[in-house]
Amino acid sequence: MRKLIAGINMTVDGFCDHTAIIPDDALHQHYADLLRNADAILYGRVTYQLMEYWPTVVKNPTGNRATDDFARIMDRIPKIVFSRTLKNTDPAMTGWPTARLATKTLEEEARALKHSGPASNGSGNGDILVGSRSLIISLLNLNLIDELQLTIHPVVAGSGLPLFDNIHDRTALKLRNTKTFDSGAITVYYEPQGR
Repeated sequence: MRKLIAGINMTVDGFCDHTAIIPDDALHQHYADLLRNADAILYGRVTYQLMEYWPTVVKNPTGNRATDDFARIMDRIPKIVFSRTLKNTDPAMTGWPTARLATKTLEEEARALKHSGPASNGSGNGDILVGSRSLIISLLNLNLIDELQLTIHPVVAGSGLPLFDNIHDRTALKLRNTKTFDSGAITVYYEPQGR
């Protein structure tokens, strides 16, 4: 069975706010490595539209190796977008022919992906990534996440979208690993218990 990994950046006070953190080369490399080991990434509409910045970097590289590598890897990975309002993922508009709208519910899509073999593009070991706060919450409530990779940045935002908002039940987590960045950020790798 394929592993479903939720990976997200957050502040020390638990908010998901990409404007509150400062991504550096090491962080871009970390996420590029995560993407290399995956065959699909699930996004909600808001996060997907935030990520639409990356095709512009593929077309016009920055000259920064870590940033440009991340953009190329992000460009290649299949993206499945869950939205009630987005009508299409037209490559002419987004620059991403590797994106599609989900045709099933989140639960149905996640279960089908977990039980299928690796994607035919051969991009990795078959891991499925989840990169949107709303999807992480929903998938935690459905008990479908196999690993949480939380990158906690040394910033107190004071307000914003809390990651663990609207969680229905207590979820115990087992620490599997940690990774510390020179920036002071730390990634904690947790496995939800009770599976």
